[in-house]
Amino acid sequence: MGLLAALPILLAAPAAALAHDHGHGGGGAMADLIDGQGQTKGKATIRQGKDGIEVDVKAVGLPAGVHAVHVHTTGTCTGPDFTSAGGHWNPGKKQHGHDNPAGAHMGDMPNMTVGADGTGELRTVIKGGMLTGGAAPLLDADGAAVVVHAAADDYKTDPTGNAGGRLACGVIKAE
Repeated sequence: MGLLAALPILLAAPAAALAHDHGHGGGGAMADLIDGQGQTKGKATIRQGKDGIEVDVKAVGLPAGVHAVHVHTTGTCTGPDFTSAGGHWNPGKKQHGHDNPAGAHMGDMPNMTVGADGTGELRTVIKGGMLTGGAAPLLDADGAAVVVHAAADDYKTDPTGNAGGRLACGVIKAE
């Protein structure tokens, strides 16, 4: 192959690498959120960032109000109650809640406000979290899930934050 024939390939390779990396230094994952009847309730996009795991949850069709959002330990979302997702991701064996001096679980994220139109968005970073590699990666052998709860997290009550039932669940899958 001549140099001129190879030029388009050589020019495209760096662009393809940049498009896949998104400037976050690692691969990504996603989770399609469903309710107990299997209806779509949103999506979570997850990327490895330099300070931890970057999470962007976009919800639709949920009741208005404030809802807890957590990462749970098991990549299974069997409805209608999603207890198959296990407890909160907690590799550090801490207590629950950002306001708990003995907390928080790695999977404890801020609450998400859902408007009257049923939509909400949460963007956060799980500080120190790793998608893959390290001592306690999120994407381990049994996977993980993002769960949206019926009520707000009180940020202190161990082990659940009094967040109520599980409205929506999404299995986190590597992209």
